[in-house]
Amino acid sequence: MGIGEEMVQDNHSRSKRGIVRGMHFQIGEGAAKLVRCGRGTIVDIMVDIRRGSPTYGEWEAFELSDENHHVVYCPVGFAHGFCVLSEIADVFYKQSNYYSDEVERGISYLDPDVGIEWPLPAEELIPSERDRTAPLLRDVADELPFTY
Repeated sequence: MGIGEEMVQDNHSRSKRGIVRGMHFQIGEGAAKLVRCGRGTIVDIMVDIRRGSPTYGEWEAFELSDENHHVVYCPVGFAHGFCVLSEIADVFYKQSNYYSDEVERGISYLDPDVGIEWPLPAEELIPSERDRTAPLLRDVADELPFTY
């Protein structure tokens, strides 16, 4: 299927409606993800953060649910996040690198330069403290190790 990375870690998150997670990525070697929603419905978002890319700073959305059974691949060099549309959602994702606080980073899910159109109004989105205070892409752009 064209996925060259070996997936070394499996993750499972359970969230309620309105939870927004992201936009996360790992520096260093980075981590690719293979994401699916096994219960409920989410909108999964990816943002290109590869310097020099013609789509740098652009985002794409995918609806993942227990009904459509879609799986998305998020390559290294993309920030990843999602928003829960159902009352509850179980999201399963494989990673090509182990999670580490030391290399985990993020950008704001409300970055106006990126302009993600979340499926719920901003006042209904429920971020973690870390995600609520994440920096803008322009503020970390020079530190990003990813190139096109």
